[in-house]
Amino acid sequence: MAGREDNRRRGRDEEKENEFIDRLVHINRVAKTVKGGRNMSFAALVIVGDEKGRVGFGKGKAREVPEAIRKASEEAKKTMIRVPLREGRTLHHDVRGRHGAGKIVMRAAPPGTGVIAGGPMRAVLECLGVQDVVGKSLGTSNPYNMVRATFDGLKSMESPRTIANKRGKKVGDIVARRDDGASAPEAIAEA
Repeated sequence: MAGREDNRRRGRDEEKENEFIDRLVHINRVAKTVKGGRNMSFAALVIVGDEKGRVGFGKGKAREVPEAIRKASEEAKKTMIRVPLREGRTLHHDVRGRHGAGKIVMRAAPPGTGVIAGGPMRAVLECLGVQDVVGKSLGTSNPYNMVRATFDGLKSMESPRTIANKRGKKVGDIVARRDDGASAPEAIAEA
């Protein structure tokens, strides 16, 4: 009986593991000088996401690369954040993020644009599940600061529904409808 429960638990753990994708962003070889020479170790930066609006990042350090990656992905799973996405494919609004000398700008994009972003920012957005976005990194190219700046921008992302709830209004009052068929000048001319 106990064996069945262990198998069920193991199956659930494997399902939980499989729902996340992880992306290795950077590995750094670190040397510590000691009396007998140098101790080499590796530091890894990993992004983990479910491609449905949840993403996290983690750092791991160990004597061997696989162990550093494992530690980093464990930390990333603990520090995941949820980001609201418009239509499950892009951002709700343009956003800026900053950490240290790392500055980033991300803009919502129409369908078919793809992920136009470089390096660590691209890894974060793909793990998040964003399909159409334009991103630009300004300042540093340090992957740690770029990832943190991207997360700073994503944390400030709010959906129209949450803003409407805060203001006590309806979503339609906040978001202008663009599918009316006529633009504002044409509607005025007809009236």
